[in-house]
Amino acid sequence: MLYSLENDKLCVQVRSYGAELRSIKERADETEYLWDGNPQWWKYSSPVLFPIVGKLQDGKYRVNGTEYELPGHGFGRISEYQLVERRQDYIEFALKWSEDTLASYPWKFQLNVAYALKDNTVEVIWKVQNLDDREMVYSIGAHTAFRCPLVQGEEFSDCYLTFNQQEDNVNMPLNSKGQFLKEQGEARLQGEQLALNYGMFAGDALAYKGLKSDVVTICSHKSDKKVSMEAKDFPFWGFWTPAQGGAPFLCLEPWQGHADYEGYNGEFADREGSLKLEPGKTQSFHYTIRIG
Repeated sequence: MLYSLENDKLCVQVRSYGAELRSIKERADETEYLWDGNPQWWKYSSPVLFPIVGKLQDGKYRVNGTEYELPGHGFGRISEYQLVERRQDYIEFALKWSEDTLASYPWKFQLNVAYALKDNTVEVIWKVQNLDDREMVYSIGAHTAFRCPLVQGEEFSDCYLTFNQQEDNVNMPLNSKGQFLKEQGEARLQGEQLALNYGMFAGDALAYKGLKSDVVTICSHKSDKKVSMEAKDFPFWGFWTPAQGGAPFLCLEPWQGHADYEGYNGEFADREGSLKLEPGKTQSFHYTIRIG
């Protein structure tokens, strides 16, 4: 089901399937900031990545020696969530473990996903609860696709990213199957800006570990429209648009965790970026989308 939220600045739509943002419109001039999920390019707009981020080696992982399988980015983005609370400017959904989820992810859990409108921002809140009697292991991340360019008539190459800190970082390169290589990439991020072109995504997403910045903004050289994502304490960031080029969107992706390294066959708990949660405990994360 599709739900609408609004305040005096924004109109937002969220669907219960995947607890996914589907639209962010500025009330003043009806500018749409979020990609609409047209399957010609990519059928999602802002999937929640849970309980893994990225792709596992051969789609499999091990827990205490037992092998399980999960699709890329997990099942959170392809599950129906239950509505927990709804107000004019706030909505919250929950996804709870089931016998089906236990077959691919052997922990009892609950994931709450909430959206709160505040002035010209959308705050996204995740709460992960361990309902099991043993330590739970998971990853979680965002994959939010913003229209790029935001203004009709502009080109993708008219746009650029800005960072709120001076960066000097090389990317984590991916192989053709979506696993990271244990070597430095060639897409060095230097300074506070990154010019955009489709060619830079020929090798899939640009992923970085340990960026200093916690605010990334899509800007244009030809207009003053912009959209920012503020995500504090996320150790990994990804930036992505389809490799073939031409898609009118760019994903900003703060992650808690990432895809397997090439050839990894160790325990799920030992992967870089795997989070651990004690029985009965809750872990919360949030990021903020700012319009204009």
